[in-house]
Order: sequence, then C-alpha cells, then structure tokens
Amino acid sequence: MKRLFILLISLLIVNYSNFAVDSYGSGIGSVPSDTIRVFSSPDLYAISTKWANEYNKLNSGSIISVRSVSEVGTVIDLIKTGQIGFISGEISTALPEETLTKHVVGRDVIVPVINSKNPFIDEINLKGISSGNLFMSLKNNDLKKWGTLLDGAQNATVNFYYTDDESVTRSIYDFLGNSEIRLDGIKTTDNIELLSEIQKDPYAIGFCKMINVIDLQKQELTDGICLMPIDRDGNSKLDYNEKIYDDFADLSRGVWIGKYPKALFSNIYSVSSDDLRNESETSFLKWVVNDGQQFLYSNGYSDLLMTERATTTEKLYEAQLYTGAEINANSVLRTILFFVIGLVLAGFVVDLGIRYFKRDKTSQIVNSFVTRPVLNTTRLNVPGGLFFDKTHTWAFMEQNGIVKVGVDDFLQHITGTITRLKMKNEGVRVKKGDQILSIIQNGKQLNLYSPVSGIIREKNSILDTNASIVNSSPYNEGWVYRIEPLNWHRENQLLFMAERHKEFIKNEFSRLKEFLVLALGEDKKMYAQTILQDGGELVDNTLSNLGPEVWEEFQSKFIDPSRQVWFHELF
Repeated sequence: MKRLFILLISLLIVNYSNFAVDSYGSGIGSVPSDTIRVFSSPDLYAISTKWANEYNKLNSGSIISVRSVSEVGTVIDLIKTGQIGFISGEISTALPEETLTKHVVGRDVIVPVINSKNPFIDEINLKGISSGNLFMSLKNNDLKKWGTLLDGAQNATVNFYYTDDESVTRSIYDFLGNSEIRLDGIKTTDNIELLSEIQKDPYAIGFCKMINVIDLQKQELTDGICLMPIDRDGNSKLDYNEKIYDDFADLSRGVWIGKYPKALFSNIYSVSSDDLRNESETSFLKWVVNDGQQFLYSNGYSDLLMTERATTTEKLYEAQLYTGAEINANSVLRTILFFVIGLVLAGFVVDLGIRYFKRDKTSQIVNSFVTRPVLNTTRLNVPGGLFFDKTHTWAFMEQNGIVKVGVDDFLQHITGTITRLKMKNEGVRVKKGDQILSIIQNGKQLNLYSPVSGIIREKNSILDTNASIVNSSPYNEGWVYRIEPLNWHRENQLLFMAERHKEFIKNEFSRLKEFLVLALGEDKKMYAQTILQDGGELVDNTLSNLGPEVWEEFQSKFIDPSRQVWFHELF
C-alpha cells in the first residue's frame, strides 16, 4: 500500500508538471513566468515605471521592464506579441477593439488655470466660471472680456492660451459642448511655454493636464498658477459642492466624488490581448488597480473608486480562469488522469481531513480576528484632564496658559493611517469652529475644526514628515497645535470632559453603524467584511478602504459643526 501511495503521488506530480507546461508555455518562449515586459505611452512612462519599481520591491522574484511607445502601430504590434501596456485615452481611441482587452486603471485630469495674481481673483473664487460664459467669450471677439465670464462690467480682455495637445483640445470641446468652435487665442509650443505665459499674464486662461501644473516634490501647484473654479450649474455662484479648487487634494477628491465635469478628465487604460500570457501579468495588473492606486495621486493623477477597483479585479480574475481553461486535447486526457488519481488520493486523506477540520476552522477564525481587530469603546483611549469637542478634536491647557490641540482617538481609529496633514501657519488667528486642519489618507480627506479661539503659536512640525504619529500617539507626540486662547473660560464650557466624551463616543459608534449601512447602499455586501466583523462589530480603520464619497458623507454627518442631526441627539 505504501508503494502504491508513492507511485500515485509521483504520477500526480509528473501529470501536473506537464499540464502546467502546456497551459502556460504557448507563446512565452524563453521568457520566465515572473518576467513581465510592459510598454506605455510617453506621458504615462513615469507612473508606469513607478508601478514597476514598487511591484519589484514587493516581489523579489519579479522582473518588470518598461519601455515608452508613441506610435499606435507599435502599440498594436506589442499587444499581438503578448505584452501589456498602459496608455492614455487618445491612443486608446485609435486602437482596434477586436482581440483587445482594456481596463481603466486611473484618470488623467484636465484643468483650467489662471494667474494667481488675477485682479478679479476674489470674484472668480466667489462666482466661478461657467462653460456657457466661456463659450460665449471664445465664440465672439467682442465678448472676450472678463465681464463676460463673471457676468459683470470688467472690461479687461481675456487672453486664452492653448497648445496642440489633442486630448486637452478634445476635452475643451466636450466641456464647451461644441466641437465646431474655433479656439481663437495665443498658441504655445508646449505646456511648459503655456504655463510660463500664464505666470506672466494676469488676464490669462489656459487648459492643461493636472500633472503639468503640479510640483510633485511639494505636492503643490506650480508657483504663480491657480486653478480656475468652475460654476457647473451656471448660477454665478460657487455652491458648497463646487468648492473643490483650493488645491490638488481637494480637486482630486472632487473628481472621485463626481463634483468635477466629466468632460475634463480622461481614463488611463491597461491594454493587452484578449488572453493574458501568464499568472504573473494578471497579478501585476490586480496590484495596479488595488495597492498601486496610492501612487497615482502623488504623481499627479486621480485614482479609482473602491467599487471600480473591485469590478476590475473581478474581471481580471475571470480572465485568468478563462485563460487557464484553454487547453488542448492532450491536456484534457491528462486532466482526466489527474482527476482519477486525485480521487484515489482523496481516499487516503479524507479521514485525516475530517479529524482536523474543526481545529483548522478554529485556527482560521482566530487568525481572522488577529488580522482584523474589532473597534469598540474598550479599544479607545480617553484620558482624563482633556477637553473634547464634538467635531473630534481635543484641547488641554498647559501651565503657561497655552492650549494644546489635537485629534481624538476615535477619529484616528476610523480613518486608518494618516498619510498627510494640511496645517495652518503659526501666527494665524482662528475662532472656535473655524477649519483648522485637514487629515489626508492617500488623497481622501477630512476637515477638522478648532475647539477654541486664539492665535496659533506653534504647530507640530514633526507631523510634516510623519503624519502617522497622530495614529500612534494622538494625545502626546501627535498633538497638532499650541494655541494662545482668547476666550478659554467661556469656550471650555462647551467642551466635554472624559466621562461625558465616553458617553458621546458610544452614541457615535451606534450612529456610525447605521450610517455605513445607509451610505454604502447596494454595495454594503461587498464591503461587509471590510467594515464589520461577525456579530456586527466595527472593524478597526473602518473608512480606510472605503471610497471618498463615503468620506464626504462622514464629514457631513460626523464632523461639520452644522451637521444634520441623525436619529437622535444626546447632547
């Protein structure tokens, strides 16, 4: 019996090896399964290289090489040879759809920009510029005035700058709703010259890709340039849901949520033949549409919503199954043999499997709870001696009379690891309830408000380079500001002490569960394992894997001072 057992195992190994060769050997030649050759359109070479380098770091056995390709014919040839690539929208439209698989992996945003010293900047930021007014200005030279754009009497001429960038031009036409209008303005050779001219001309307007106006090192807009806010509904007023133009982070979030005109952003695609060559390529693309999304924001692009990531991942999984199913007749025979041998072997191990099933099951459950801890009031730190605000900030008066301010433990557990903070400068005067801080996690953002009125005397500069200290030590090293208070004795009466804050947090947990059920809607099944454990307990870092549209709702319901009352109000 022992010899028969060994013989069967040997046959199984040989059969499986042959099957694997036939399944993946065709079309690969001498290229190992962990070697991936990638091409990209020139504008995406930087982000494609970033993806390749980061994936190589995580997978030491992988070898990914990237080359830049600009000719459509070359792209088609490379796809036919089995390579995968990342291309922008304009190249995508020129490719034949037959025998081609495309997946959206990110978005390239087109932005209208103006000189930051425009003399009408305050009114522009108040009213915004509508596509209708911009269309009238471009259509008629007599109306090419800032008064046309602002529905006012400003007589200064609008100087419109443009380049021959096809994708940008097409987006402008779509935004204006008319492809026949002539873009009559000042032509520049490229985006560098366009931005240079706008920096020198206070009456200038231009359109370019977001990546062209971002200082990637500072993650800020290029000096002398600011985004031109768009009045989407044409009511000559920037409403709350249109105020997304203060910086790149706000705009990126606006694109995610749907507050930015669809005509002004285009998709970035992965392309391949109908059948991916091997599992390594599929794994790489899955990584790009999930963990790889974090590198889009820092490189000037906008990433996908969580629902889009899940959909694309599912398609890639189905494609992998389909590819693996295509085998020749000999492989079918070997598969039958494989199945028969497997049945025989199953007889030897079934008893062992039954005996250890319950123990394995218990082990899996324990491991699940270790890797996905629950979040409840017992895990939160609420130290005595601090004052807490309902907008999830805290305040503590030091012996010298300065008030230290920070983020409470509840909020940092909800958001997950904070990747960046936007803080005000020292010397700025704030009132209680003024926006004082933005916490950012890979582009998703929450705005927090000051629990006290006063003058910022010091900000925690360590957080500029290590924002996650707010997570690890929210009440000590992770403090945010030291503020000289102006009305402390009155305002601290409006704050909570520790015991009352604990009761408030209990209510927040209850509201949060109901909020998530309603906010996720039809997607709640997809996210159930992300936000809830068995028994309805919240998972730690609840918002970290949810899309920016949920963060936006959380901002409104749990942080904004003017938030609507949900279900009931305890305090």
